[in-house]
Amino acid sequence: MDDQNTKADYFVIKALEDGVHVIGLTRGSNTKFHHSEKLDQGEIMIAQFTEHTSAIKIRGKALIQTSHGEIENGASEA
Repeated sequence: MDDQNTKADYFVIKALEDGVHVIGLTRGSNTKFHHSEKLDQGEIMIAQFTEHTSAIKIRGKALIQTSHGEIENGASEA
């Protein structure tokens, strides 16, 4: 199994609130949305970039863990 996709790093998205949107964007000259998931608080999605996915957009408060580190997105409410 020498598929390039099996060698790509995985990353973890953990929803810190209900309604976190994870949106996959296509590769190529015309970037388009091609996949969308909605996560509720505490749900985890494990994902990776592929030959079809060049970027991922995350809306809402979430924790993203990669082999390069960890980042929390979304504005905290004061």
